[in-house]
Amino acid sequence: MIIVDNALKARQEAGKPVRVGMIGAGFMGRGIANQIANSVPGMELVAISNRNLDAAKRAYTEAGITEFQTVTTVSDLENAIAQQQYVVTEDAMLLCRAAGIDALIEVTGAVEFGTHVVMEAIAHHKHVVMMNAELDGTIGAILKVYADKAGVILTGCDGDQPGVQLNLYRFVKSIGLTPLLCGNIKGLQDPYRNPTTQAGFAKQWGQKPSMVTSFADGTKISFEQAIVANATGMTVAKRGMLGYDFRGHVDEMTSMYDVEQLKKLGGIVDYVVGAKPGPGVFVFATHDDPKQQHYLNLYKLGEGPLYSFYTPYHLCHFEVPLSVARVVLFQDYILAPLGKPLVDVVTTAKIDLKAGETLDGIGYYMTYGQCETSAITLQQKLLPMGLAEGCRLKRDIPKDQVLTYDDVELPQGRLCDKLRAEQDAYFATQKTMVAVG
Repeated sequence: MIIVDNALKARQEAGKPVRVGMIGAGFMGRGIANQIANSVPGMELVAISNRNLDAAKRAYTEAGITEFQTVTTVSDLENAIAQQQYVVTEDAMLLCRAAGIDALIEVTGAVEFGTHVVMEAIAHHKHVVMMNAELDGTIGAILKVYADKAGVILTGCDGDQPGVQLNLYRFVKSIGLTPLLCGNIKGLQDPYRNPTTQAGFAKQWGQKPSMVTSFADGTKISFEQAIVANATGMTVAKRGMLGYDFRGHVDEMTSMYDVEQLKKLGGIVDYVVGAKPGPGVFVFATHDDPKQQHYLNLYKLGEGPLYSFYTPYHLCHFEVPLSVARVVLFQDYILAPLGKPLVDVVTTAKIDLKAGETLDGIGYYMTYGQCETSAITLQQKLLPMGLAEGCRLKRDIPKDQVLTYDDVELPQGRLCDKLRAEQDAYFATQKTMVAVG
């Protein structure tokens, strides 16, 4: 990714910056806006959309941009961009339709709304960089089918842990090793956390309690590892992943996994709680050449058979603009499904649930998500976590039981449900694809 800086510099010198629109202006969106405005020459954040217009304005003003227009039509948006003026709007679809935008950053964190945004962007031939693992982990495979047909790139992003894992995975493959595990390091995992228990931490960092809860209860890491699995051809060793609690360094964990089992499964995604260097990521890989094994031992990676590689940080919004540059300037995917989904995130009762109740959203009080293989998810008709919000319960569900489609009534008219059904049908006869390169 080192070539990105010089490519952006060239665009800056040519007076042709990469023009970006951003949809969503919450905690992460504000960070992205500030990063592009002040630290990424060769790129301009020309428009921000948010359903609460004040949040879009705040993202610009916190980045030091105080002059911007509010628009309500595509033509006004296009005219403002042509005149090199910044724009805010409540209507995300304007950014999807407008000429003069090279790529969109989707940072809503919402499944149904994000579905409409991505489909509209694809329909108008816009590249989309998503900071939305929940959407990707629910219907990312079928969205990529639509994007491929339209000739545009739909991808996850650098900076967040899935993208950092994919960069490390690609590096490890590029030097001749075979990755067998992609791992995510957590500081806490408690599926029963809720917005009340996480309120203090959320306030300290200026985040939403529900967002913080999704990190703590394991839902977020489940989505993150699911999309890594679908982008690499890996799977999970069991429902919920292995999730060891280990207080040493990840380098010391290589002996904890059965290499032959990893090979038989085709590699797995996993997480560990408490290991160093948190909050980073790691890849465990093998090398079959005894000569290269000798060199790896000389270079302090040990005798194998598993060799540990890690990145000791993930810098989220700092790296997202690099993703846009990779997509626009090099047509490079950061993170995207290979084809047929391999791992899903399924809905699990956080408390005893009662018939007639309506399920709340990700990171709230009623449910948490766990990774499961897509084959079992389909076979057992398990309810995807990304579709759970708004579902009405037909029967009582005990705490920690996984929900099925038969347990709920889906809300009427949602696009995400339609595309999930389409995804299941589309890939029903498709052979599983494997990673190449």
